[in-house]
Amino acid sequence: METGKLVVIGSINTDHILNIEQFPHPGETVIGKQYKVAFGGKGANQAVAAGRSGADIAFIACVGTDDIGERIRQQLVTDRIDTQPIEAIADSITGVALIFVNAEGENVIGIDDGANAAVTPDYLARYQQQVIDADALLLQLESPLETVIAAARLAKQHQTQVILNPAPARELPDELLAMIDIITPNETEAQRLTGIAVDSDEDVARAAQALHGKGICTVIITLGSRGVWLSENGNGKLIPGFKVKVVDTIAAGDIFNGALVTALLEGKTMTDAVRFAHAAAAIAVTLPGAQPSVPWREEIDAFLQQQE
Repeated sequence: METGKLVVIGSINTDHILNIEQFPHPGETVIGKQYKVAFGGKGANQAVAAGRSGADIAFIACVGTDDIGERIRQQLVTDRIDTQPIEAIADSITGVALIFVNAEGENVIGIDDGANAAVTPDYLARYQQQVIDADALLLQLESPLETVIAAARLAKQHQTQVILNPAPARELPDELLAMIDIITPNETEAQRLTGIAVDSDEDVARAAQALHGKGICTVIITLGSRGVWLSENGNGKLIPGFKVKVVDTIAAGDIFNGALVTALLEGKTMTDAVRFAHAAAAIAVTLPGAQPSVPWREEIDAFLQQQE
């Protein structure tokens, strides 16, 4: 299938995952089970979701000189990703994420950036031609903010579409927001960016309008099991998700983003692209882990056929 060129800039982590009944209170020790180590990081998760969905994708990122960093790079190749812009940084560890998953499939996460901190504007400059030649650039916020801003600026100068998943939640400068074509916050992130608590459809619509006011044409606010609020140039609507048995929500938003951009680069309408991304995320939450749960294109297409 014909598809535009995608570049993802972002993080690579090793996820250490422990399942527990409920999250501990301060000072409390809880007994867990099913401990596992998996590959993750928001940038890598989104890159893998795009690669397995069929995107023509390159990934600009860093790993440490540890053994697991090399193993991750080898795995990304099997996920159909151009890994040439991924370097091993001397005297650095690959990023680490410590993850608790409770009985409801919710998660809490702590991160050590490790080599992800080396994705600086100077590092970006070495691979800037990848961004210049791309049709779309997908960004998150686990890389240094100055790099995210520099990448968005470079993309805008060369007519590369910019998609920002503003996660983890933080305040962002208007300078960056004005360069974004599509933004995909969840409810927490939307509130952090706009100051509007997203408790109803009316609140979601107001938050979307506030982001439009920053210069962003397309706002997609993800609402968990409810679906997403899609607002294009001020015209908003709810697009429901698919109902599945949730096992683990780790990386669901990342998988949504990678699949969404892939579908858009194939020429799908925004509504159809959201539905495609919903399907990818729905499959993922029925399985444990981040990248181990990312579906391949054939699985997504089969799922969508079952829903018709």
